[in-house]
Amino acid sequence: MQLQFVGCGDAFGSGGRYNTCFHVTGAAVNFLIDCGASSLPALKRLGIAREPIDLILITHFHGDHFAGLPFLLLDAQFTRRARPLVIAGPEGIEAKLKAAMEVMFEHSSRTQQRFDLSVIELKSEETRTFGGVAVTPYPVVHGESGGPFLAYRIEAEGRTICYSADTEWTGTLVPAARNADLFVAEAYYYDRIVKNHLSLKTLEAHLGEINARKLVLTHMSDDMLGRLDKLPYSAAMDGMIVEL
Repeated sequence: MQLQFVGCGDAFGSGGRYNTCFHVTGAAVNFLIDCGASSLPALKRLGIAREPIDLILITHFHGDHFAGLPFLLLDAQFTRRARPLVIAGPEGIEAKLKAAMEVMFEHSSRTQQRFDLSVIELKSEETRTFGGVAVTPYPVVHGESGGPFLAYRIEAEGRTICYSADTEWTGTLVPAARNADLFVAEAYYYDRIVKNHLSLKTLEAHLGEINARKLVLTHMSDDMLGRLDKLPYSAAMDGMIVEL
């Protein structure tokens, strides 16, 4: 199984990076984690076929994690997708998706899809299984608008991936990421403490209790991007592949 960073940038495209979108594939799984506004061109740039993607997990409703869905769904319609697709995310996702479709392409939310589309709400700390993918959401802290906000613990093909999503430090990240094979964690700043975002120094204080086998930093500001050659951790780049 592998995870490819289709996009690992922040909302401002710091470093010229695409918005958040991760592609996970294995012998029997093919899914996305988040689908930021730039995800469709990023997928095409990497030559990733969209038809085999069965599941899209959305962490929250900010544009750099969610706003690529209308483009992806329109592309699926015009390329005559036949394979069923599940989109799962926080409470309210169905209404948010319809609203986004109408903003981007008026009347598109009323279009009858050529394929079966299921939009499913996930509840905190309740595991849902989609084919060979078991997903457990954990609540995280990222402000008052654009939520609910969820981190994900994902188990598939004998491996565990955790994605922190965008969040300040919160204790739920410990059970979400504990002993994971891969922990993809926001590190927006190096040591600056701000509301709603995680700094590397804050994260470091908890790595011992998390005990993930591999850590990859993502969603970095220019402050962090300027320090990458001095960090002892892996940092995501658009297109980078992590084998599990």
